Amino acid sequence: MTTTLLKAAQVVCLDEADTILQPGYVGVENGRLSHLFPTRPPGHFDQEIDLGQRLLMPGLVNAHTHTPMVLFRGLAEGHSLFDFDGWYNTVRVVEEVMTPDMVPPAVLVSCAEMARTGTTTFADQYFWMEQIVPAVRQSGLRAALGYGIVELGDEATRARELAATAVFLDSLRDDPLLTGWVGPHAFFVDNSEVAMELELELAARYQTGLHIHLSTSGEEDRYCLQRYGQTAVRQMGEMGVFDHPLLAAHCLTIPAADYPILAQVDFTAVISPSSAMRNAAGVADVLGMRAAGINLALGTDNVTNNNSYDLFKEMQILGKLMALHYRTPNALPTRTILHMATLGGARALGMADEIGSLELGKQADLITLDLEEIGWAPLGGQDVYTALVYGVSGMHVRDTMVAGRWVFRNGRYQTINYPQARADLEAAYATLSQRLLD
Repeated sequence: MTTTLLKAAQVVCLDEADTILQPGYVGVENGRLSHLFPTRPPGHFDQEIDLGQRLLMPGLVNAHTHTPMVLFRGLAEGHSLFDFDGWYNTVRVVEEVMTPDMVPPAVLVSCAEMARTGTTTFADQYFWMEQIVPAVRQSGLRAALGYGIVELGDEATRARELAATAVFLDSLRDDPLLTGWVGPHAFFVDNSEVAMELELELAARYQTGLHIHLSTSGEEDRYCLQRYGQTAVRQMGEMGVFDHPLLAAHCLTIPAADYPILAQVDFTAVISPSSAMRNAAGVADVLGMRAAGINLALGTDNVTNNNSYDLFKEMQILGKLMALHYRTPNALPTRTILHMATLGGARALGMADEIGSLELGKQADLITLDLEEIGWAPLGGQDVYTALVYGVSGMHVRDTMVAGRWVFRNGRYQTINYPQARADLEAAYATLSQRLLD
């Protein structure tokens, strides 16, 4: 069993005590954190690494992605993917000419971009999981993978997608880094009530959660009010949806009167500010949901028209958007934003005891940032949380470790052949573009 001791100029733990060590020593043993000291701990370590002028912190959790969709980056410009017509007539049209062999290079490029910019765990939702899983495993990142289901009320499609989801969930039993989720695209919009009941049965059988899109344009509420005389949240409650963990992306139009319901269950609102802004969809009531006690996490969504996986950039945009939206400087404190990008996401995935902060016994999922790069100075000016949210970006990341294994070290990929993955992606994109013209 190899033991490693890391020394960094600064260690920001993002734990409840807001522990900051200057300098800091972090021990890693069997993939977990064994030491957190301000001075070198006694004892022998098989390997000691002085990281120099770097800040060491927990890896970020990107709580809502669609990794294959990097293949479509730029193809939906000028369209909103947050309503059914916009999504169906842009993304769905492209997916109809896409083939499974295009998925692995897209996933590898997505994972490379996340690892490069400080994400160690992500929550994905898409179909063709048999192509996605091997690529994610190769990357070494931790992931909660939701099998994306779009059935549009069609019985044959529903049966096929649910069967594929069950096979997928079986394939991830006991995987050390990957967990399987059920991923209905959107309840009441492209997943019927019949499908929802069967999806809930799957979630119960495999003891997992559901990763969905919710309240991007109010379509669910309009449907449920007309059909059931109540909001989508209340109808979901009656159907037993909240008996399972629910990861809900966007949450732009949830009625405030429904917040107390969501605060009492295992529900997370995943805020993706860049995506919402780029789709001209609106602004989530983050302060209202937070005040009600709803768990909040941060995600990039797809990069078709985000167009970046940089979660540091996403934190900065969220903070500025909230200040503008509520007309209040620092409306959402930087420490809260960092919590959303770490422990908030970890809690959403049922992993708060394992990741999201640097604490003894937790998984060694960590990143380092270069303190000699621009954005930090003067060190006695902005506090470290302000610097992390507003002063720097994911391009300051120099190292990324997952479960004690380097996936990005000293600015170099350790698990992904990025030039090859990018070349394969470019070839797939050229083929896709030609098919759209034919």
